[in-house]
Amino acid sequence: MTDIVIVGEAYGENEDRIKEGFVGSSGIELLRMLDEGGILELTSEDQSYIYKFWSDRDPRLIDMVWRLHPEIYRTNVFNIRPRGNKIEDLCGTREEGISGLPTFGKSKYFRREFEPEIDRLASELLGQNPNVIIACGNTPCWALLGNTKISTIRGTTHLSTHTVEGYKVLPTWHPAFIMRSWEHRPTCVADLMKAARESKFPEIRRPKREIWIQPTLDDIRRFKQEHIDGCQRLSVDIETAGRAITCIGFAPRPDIGLVIPFVRPSRTGRNYFTNPASEREAFRLIRQILGDPKTRKTFQNGMYDIAFLWRAYGIKVMNAEEDTMLLHHALYPESEKSLGYLGSIYTDEGSWKKMRKNDTIKED
Repeated sequence: MTDIVIVGEAYGENEDRIKEGFVGSSGIELLRMLDEGGILELTSEDQSYIYKFWSDRDPRLIDMVWRLHPEIYRTNVFNIRPRGNKIEDLCGTREEGISGLPTFGKSKYFRREFEPEIDRLASELLGQNPNVIIACGNTPCWALLGNTKISTIRGTTHLSTHTVEGYKVLPTWHPAFIMRSWEHRPTCVADLMKAARESKFPEIRRPKREIWIQPTLDDIRRFKQEHIDGCQRLSVDIETAGRAITCIGFAPRPDIGLVIPFVRPSRTGRNYFTNPASEREAFRLIRQILGDPKTRKTFQNGMYDIAFLWRAYGIKVMNAEEDTMLLHHALYPESEKSLGYLGSIYTDEGSWKKMRKNDTIKED
């Protein structure tokens, strides 16, 4: 049994030679990123095996490195080598696909002849019973989560729903992809740093939050009085559609926040507030909050939000001090800067856009 299982896609040339995973150049890169991510520590003995591999090209040398780190178990969804190293070679039509498993892409289904590989993977995972499974690439995400959109789910923990259920899965890029797209390497290392933390316990732990949604005017007044007035720092974010704000959020502390909507998503163009006077009062309270010069404010892409508030509503923001997007850009100018990406790197939240079941606000 191990705390960490790494699941890749399939064998490459070196892996196929000795029937072991991650024993070629991508395996070496994965070992280096695991070292930087704090999951293992490459010793001088490990480095000597890696150095010798580049001259001898013997994948057994890299396999030896892995065996010196039994705290990690490695496997693949398919312990076979697809023709041309293209995983799609294992796919067929819907009629040929494995029953009960989702598509791997548009009209692509892994053929039934490879179902024993899925059964073998399930047996390995149940036998290892890990605290976290690192899913490297789209294929293990398909096998464990039924999802092949690695770019939108990486960096956050999920519970497995396919092959085996209820295991904590952290998706990240496959090292072979990293070698083709080097700009994603820091992100992958950050994901592995998170996996190191997640390997200490088997359950998914989310920060506890209290979010006030669908507030009345009295709720807004109460939240302002009890939580915003006199706070040390206030986080602010707006969502817009065209020339209108659809909602605005305030968070005076990490564990509590308020969301004020202005549009009912279930009815396009329908106001959240039942009459113009109520909406004007909501904006009056927002104007007070944002115009308070004593409260330091933090935005995400505040250069846009602050200009939008002034241009569209004549709301002047005072004491806007920090911007998370710009702070991140100062640290890592080459990386993505969206709020979703920052959440995957700096927080233990789930992918909140995936949490939303629908866009409906229930009527009273």
